[in-house]
Amino acid sequence: MTRVEVAIVGAGFAGIGVASALRRAGRDDFVLLERGASVGGTWRDNTYPGIACDVPSHLYGFATHPNPAWSGTYAMGAEIHAYLEHVVDVEDLRERLRLHTPMRSAEWDAAQEVWRIATPDGVVVADALVLACGRLTEPAIPRVPGLEQFPGPLFHSARWDHSADLAGARVGVVGTGASAVQIVPELARTAAHVTLFQRTPAWIVPRGGGAYSDADRARFAATPQALEALRAELYAEGEARFASRSGDSAAAAEAEAVARAHLERQVTDPMLRAALTPDYAFGCKRVLLSDDFYPAVASGRVSLVTSALAEVDGSTLVASDGTRHDVDALVLATGFASTRQPYAELVVGEDGTTLAEHWSGGMTAFASTVVAGFPNLFVLNGPNASLGHSSSVLMIEEQAGYVSRVLDGRAGRVLRVDPEAERAYTDEIAQAAASTRWMTGGCRNWYVDERSGRLALLWPGTVDAFRERLARADGSEFIPEPALEGSTP
Repeated sequence: MTRVEVAIVGAGFAGIGVASALRRAGRDDFVLLERGASVGGTWRDNTYPGIACDVPSHLYGFATHPNPAWSGTYAMGAEIHAYLEHVVDVEDLRERLRLHTPMRSAEWDAAQEVWRIATPDGVVVADALVLACGRLTEPAIPRVPGLEQFPGPLFHSARWDHSADLAGARVGVVGTGASAVQIVPELARTAAHVTLFQRTPAWIVPRGGGAYSDADRARFAATPQALEALRAELYAEGEARFASRSGDSAAAAEAEAVARAHLERQVTDPMLRAALTPDYAFGCKRVLLSDDFYPAVASGRVSLVTSALAEVDGSTLVASDGTRHDVDALVLATGFASTRQPYAELVVGEDGTTLAEHWSGGMTAFASTVVAGFPNLFVLNGPNASLGHSSSVLMIEEQAGYVSRVLDGRAGRVLRVDPEAERAYTDEIAQAAASTRWMTGGCRNWYVDERSGRLALLWPGTVDAFRERLARADGSEFIPEPALEGSTP
């Protein structure tokens, strides 16, 4: 058995971020549990061809760990993974890190007022539990008749099979989301042909950017002020993007015009262009960045099927429109379990209710971080903690700061969230989201929980607004503990 003050589950950006915040606050009694063979989370698991971040690299990192060595405006996946390994070393977290150690269950022990976390190596007992498990970790596999009998290489984009030789092969790709727009151009360069199944087209804007020169990187390393100024500029640009993503009419119209012009420039065939044009409001779904997806689709090396994959008949893919397409390999770029987090089934709170049961109508929390019925529990990157306009790392930093502040003020008492505080916060979110494109844009998106129709993943505001909201959390979100008998009132 291991006894610690804080157990952190997950060693991606969120887990590393909160561990670093605790260490900087002078808290060293914690353990970092990671199910994988290394840190990195999604940047360890996703290794598909062309993987890169669509947030500028100098904004997609911790403010306390600027990286002057990013190769370009948008960092490649392997670079981000290496960056997180570097942060772990700089923060001296290796001694607190347990790899190959998944959380099998976590249960609140009311008698001892501790969390008991079961792992393959035994039980970890902790005063506080931080779930930093990520929101896009478990691949969503479509239920398609015959899929399991497909005879060739078959894998999800987040579990890329590098042993599969796709050069010269006929490759089917299901999905046209953020992963697919990076994968398809890469496959189109080497595969004999790519058949792309698109249920719904995405709004795509130019990616731009480019490589940083040796001189750029040397300047960033020599003058930290230049790096700080660049991050501040990128931050301001991201905050300004909120208007177009959330539904400000003028800003959305301007951004949509950019996306339409981008499509028109890169796709000359009017029928193909029409097939790639969304029929829903700009911002309703995730807006994608790419300069090479449209050219790949228009190259003749890619066939666009504007229907869902309905059936797999041997090596033949059958679309819902009845067309049949023979392929040698199949890639599922079909996203993740987002609104129903798999780890929630494993966590049991004060009254025997699982976190999944508490979230049966959609994820909720106060400050997007603490949950009623689950004492001394913190969830990062969970309910209403994602962004549609800027870097998710910014939100993680704010949540990590909140966790550190709350633990500093705990003074040994049990932190029980007032259910009314959680309900009020959930109502705040609903009111702020009601008029946004995510709720009114005429599309289905993975931000909204289909069970309740609530915006469950996105924070419906700017990063500044989130920072201000967490700053207003004064401890009244927790139920006061009864005074001890004989104590002074």
